[in-house]
Amino acid sequence: MNRPSPSGNGRARRLGLPDPGDGVGLRDEHFAHLMRTPPAQWGVGWFEIISENFLDNHGYARAVLDHVLAHRPVVMHGVSMSLGSSDPLDFAYLRKLRDLAAELRPLWISDHVCWTGIAGLNTHDLLPMPLTEESLRHTADRACAVQDFLGRPIVLENPSTYLEFAVNEMPEWEFLSRLAELSGCGLLLDLNNIHVSGTNHGFDPVHYVDAVPADRVVQFHLAGPSEHGELLIDTHDHPVPDAVWPLYARAWRHCGPVPGLVEWDAAVPPFETLLAELAKARRVREAVSDA
Repeated sequence: MNRPSPSGNGRARRLGLPDPGDGVGLRDEHFAHLMRTPPAQWGVGWFEIISENFLDNHGYARAVLDHVLAHRPVVMHGVSMSLGSSDPLDFAYLRKLRDLAAELRPLWISDHVCWTGIAGLNTHDLLPMPLTEESLRHTADRACAVQDFLGRPIVLENPSTYLEFAVNEMPEWEFLSRLAELSGCGLLLDLNNIHVSGTNHGFDPVHYVDAVPADRVVQFHLAGPSEHGELLIDTHDHPVPDAVWPLYARAWRHCGPVPGLVEWDAAVPPFETLLAELAKARRVREAVSDA
């Protein structure tokens, strides 16, 4: 199969990784649309897959992915690395991840700054980190080990959080910035998650964006949360809220051109709705450029 080069269709940027432009998550609700629509009319430069959905998967979903790969690059986005856990790294999982990457040749591999379980139990949730010096060293060491095993840099995302540890010694943006410095990883800056966590914990999302190292930010995420009383919950089932677009503009000014992706994982709308969200993002960028 004649697949695009991992360099994508953009210019090389941070960590030697490319800038493929705007993308969306590859979801099964859109398989039929992508299979019947000429790739020239897809309207996106790349797709992000959930890595775990394609480990040991050789069915129809993999056939759709192979069709997509013939025309667009992909990014592998995982939820099981559990870098913050005290359990040993799961090298059986990492070996499958490495093998899948060898087949797909993704632009990069990403996961989250979190832990997902302990004592062999997977909660299937992205649990918040204790933001301490000890936790930072532990997570950075494990990120380095994972990068050595995979033979490539990884890109790590800030998750949404709903509680904080009383032992925290630093704000999340400092933890994230120092993690990137210590491990050499890239950052996936999820602007929706910053908005959600800022609302839930009372910090200034603008200060968060301004504090992260611009040269480490490889990707942006945009998504829509749900309101649940005093909390925002990261449900990925709504359009990007109005409060996030100024934050996106701020991040664009701070970081410069960075590929962005719209996540929509529940109550998934027609593909055209995701393209409409990307059009909003493009208008925000154009306004920043014209200012």
